[in-house]
Amino acid sequence: MLEAKDLGFTYGNGYLFRALSLRVLPGEAWAVLGPSGSGKTTLLHLLAGLLPLQEGEVYWEGEAIRGLSEGQLARKRLRFLGLVFQHHFLFPELTALENVLAPGYLTGRVDREFGLWLLGRLGLAARADYLPQRLSGGERQRVAVARALYLKPRLLLADEPTASLDRHQAREVLGLMRELSREVGAALLLSTHDASLVEGLPALWL
Repeated sequence: MLEAKDLGFTYGNGYLFRALSLRVLPGEAWAVLGPSGSGKTTLLHLLAGLLPLQEGEVYWEGEAIRGLSEGQLARKRLRFLGLVFQHHFLFPELTALENVLAPGYLTGRVDREFGLWLLGRLGLAARADYLPQRLSGGERQRVAVARALYLKPRLLLADEPTASLDRHQAREVLGLMRELSREVGAALLLSTHDASLVEGLPALWL
């Protein structure tokens, strides 16, 4: 479903990584592990088509992304990928539910009931009408997870999604992310510097 072959990326005078290959099958969950500065964010941005490839190729459902135009890439990304970043990037003027529904307005697929279901599964049913400023850091990140899963992507990519959370919140968010990914049928690839948070998952070390 997602395949990377022989990726290489240079930064400054050297390689962040080279000859890197990865394959994620439907329903699988993987972790990308490494310290800060090892290239985790760069790798996920390459896999998401957010950075141009320097070396190697990335395939989404068997299709090479290098040959896609910017418009084609954006349209396919919207359908294929859900993205969660270190910062939640919620719209401050929108409620939790409106933030979750935001991708639906881009695609004409606004399903309020499904948005509420996602928030409920993440323990936020009572906060659907809250603006982000009224939510804790862990709650804001859970809203970001719900938004990323709203279009039922084939793959959820999460870049250090718990970096700003304490350990209890981090374990809670990651556990819910794994459960919900399975429930909506999405594979999961997440990066973290803390291997103890992803024990039992197959991992790629950088």
